[in-house]
Amino acid sequence: MTVQGTPGFVKKAGLGQVLHDTRYVFWREMLLPLRDPFSLVFSLLQPLVFLGLFGPLLGSAVGAPAFGGQSTLQWFLPGVVVMIALFGTSMTGSNLQYELMTGSYERILATPLSRSSLMIGRALKEWAPLVVQGLLIALVCIPFGFVFYPLHVLFGLVILGIFGIGLGALSYSLALVSQNKEWIFWGVQQTLLFPLMILSGIMLPIEAGPGWMKTASLFNPLTYLVNAERELFAGNIGADTLLGLIAAAVTAAVGLVVGVRAINRNIS
Repeated sequence: MTVQGTPGFVKKAGLGQVLHDTRYVFWREMLLPLRDPFSLVFSLLQPLVFLGLFGPLLGSAVGAPAFGGQSTLQWFLPGVVVMIALFGTSMTGSNLQYELMTGSYERILATPLSRSSLMIGRALKEWAPLVVQGLLIALVCIPFGFVFYPLHVLFGLVILGIFGIGLGALSYSLALVSQNKEWIFWGVQQTLLFPLMILSGIMLPIEAGPGWMKTASLFNPLTYLVNAERELFAGNIGADTLLGLIAAAVTAAVGLVVGVRAINRNIS
């Protein structure tokens, strides 16, 4: 992996350099929402509204056995957290498109920042509010019957962060490929996002669907992530957690490889 600085200057990027650059990119990205408190407040309230309105409908629409013996809230809340992470990190590339139009992206490339840090820092910026959202939602739901396991929930959020790095990098790559054609970015993002979300069982138990949907869900990495989060939010660590961690790690690795190649191709 290389880091490009001034023209003609290229140096190796070790782990320490990547971590340092990631911290810089992360803080730069976090300054934008911190300067706009309203967006932070809205992002915290929106999941609660969704949970309050959709949760009761879910319990009456699907039989209790489909929830694997868990209460509706215990089953549905992890899915809401995954959905928040999915929407946030998959739209990482939209901010990049604005920077491409204004020219600020080219100025960033002129700095000696590692290519991986450009993507990891942006994805972590979407993950940081998720930690606050996940903990807040869990605490608010306790009076309504949700059993809160803090260490398990934190571990689940870490797994989501790993997955978010990969998905954010893929979103970053899509923005570079669709440069000056924003409609391509949103078309691909929306076309892939909702089928992946539905086939993962985020909103409704996939067990309640036909056989072909159950088969298709096995090829969806998001399925294993959702199952892992539900197992962890229920206070357990088992095979689903391991599979979810593997799916998140593979997504992160693939995303970073594709993303670095997209950046190098863009500047060549």
